[in-house]
Amino acid sequence: MSDPLMDFDEAVRRYDPVLGLEVHVELGTETKMFDAAPNVFGAQPNTMVTPTSVGLPGALPQVNARGVEYAIRIGLALGCQIARSSRFARKNYFYPDLSKNFQTSQSDEPIAYDGAVEVELPDGTLFTVPVERAHMEEDAGKSTHVGGADGRIEGARYSLVDYNRAGVPLVEIVTRPIEGAGERAPEVAAAYVRTLRDVFRALGVSEARMELGNVRADVNVSLRESPDAPLGVRTETKNVNTFRGIEQCVRYEIRRQAAVLAAGGNVVQETRHGQADGTTRAGRVKSDADDYRYFPEPDLVPVVPSREWVEEIRASLPEMPALRRRRLRQEWALSDTEMRDVVNAGAVDLIEATVHSGTSGQAARKWWMGELSRVAKETDTSLEELPVTPGQVAQLQKLVDSGRLTDKLARQVLEGVLAGEGDPETVATARGLEVVSDDSALLEAVNAALEAHPDVVEKIRGGKVQAAGAIVGAVMKATRGQADAKRVRELVMERAQG
Repeated sequence: MSDPLMDFDEAVRRYDPVLGLEVHVELGTETKMFDAAPNVFGAQPNTMVTPTSVGLPGALPQVNARGVEYAIRIGLALGCQIARSSRFARKNYFYPDLSKNFQTSQSDEPIAYDGAVEVELPDGTLFTVPVERAHMEEDAGKSTHVGGADGRIEGARYSLVDYNRAGVPLVEIVTRPIEGAGERAPEVAAAYVRTLRDVFRALGVSEARMELGNVRADVNVSLRESPDAPLGVRTETKNVNTFRGIEQCVRYEIRRQAAVLAAGGNVVQETRHGQADGTTRAGRVKSDADDYRYFPEPDLVPVVPSREWVEEIRASLPEMPALRRRRLRQEWALSDTEMRDVVNAGAVDLIEATVHSGTSGQAARKWWMGELSRVAKETDTSLEELPVTPGQVAQLQKLVDSGRLTDKLARQVLEGVLAGEGDPETVATARGLEVVSDDSALLEAVNAALEAHPDVVEKIRGGKVQAAGAIVGAVMKATRGQADAKRVRELVMERAQG
């Protein structure tokens, strides 16, 4: 049975949405957070484990120093304070993929706290998201339910557990209530997670591939009657790992909760699960009084990073993605709209690499956002997956700049490069596509065109110089577009008026 829904515009007119996001990122360390098991994705089930990974009696944890460093890097990049002392705690609950019956996490003493992230919406609007904390923890294993619909536990005949992921280091970033987004709440949520994804990649702490579950978000949504009213009852949609899914989840929950409130009902505080069609479905009822019986992890000492180490990490941080994009926009002389299109297409790195290979930002953008974007769309692939390198694109543009190719010929050369025929120079030579600039060859074509169009010659001699376009066009057709149009026009005028 489908949920009653209110029109989105009506919902945000009548109610004020408030968001909360909990984003988990798997860190790209070589080993797990508390033991020496390899941190490897895609290995055979239950081969990347140690006694500590599965919580066997007597197995003792040891903190991964690189995991702590990565957590500090994330905290600093998000403008957080780094705690002088933080510690791990046991979060007690049972689930089959958590074989030791507790998760090693951080409770009231996180590694980083009090930050903020400025996100840019698709139209360039900036929105600041407050960050409450970033804390370290470990991931659980993975359950596979066999026989249920879409791999779900309902109707499954049995379940399998893979503990390879158990103990993989995580950092969880928790926002404070995100207020004031209004009708743009879905965009804000997706833009925030996209910004974090970009930050993780820039820091080098994670591959941040959402399709592999490296980054996933728990999305909290509540409604209240006005910005001055108390916060409403929230729902939490778990483990959403696509930007589109995040946006759809927020939009759906706003519509669903608005319909419940408008009908005089009460929103149930619960976990929910996002569906492929953009809806959410109810999970378990959840209360703020859930008792995980947190207590300090007795087998781990507090984490006390020295101020010198923290400052060393701060000094080593790379340029953040937002600042980099603003710098590149200026260097490439792009408008705000052009740069947003580049960002939305995922072409920033490709264009930058093309510029470094020896061409201008405008020229690099022309190819990646023009012909190559068209090909990517037609072949249903990403720009990064196209069989052409930034160096080849730069070489193609150099052939145009030198006058050896026109833009039209360059597109034919690019077609050959994409077909695997070689680099632009090789393709241009093999296909015979270079501009014909030899006057003797051009004169032959010009004379033939003049003889074939005596009426046009008379018009040119009578002062109608624009009529020369017809002759130029005929020459270009005869030379398969390989003639230098400017030189052809000069020769046409000389011969017609001579």
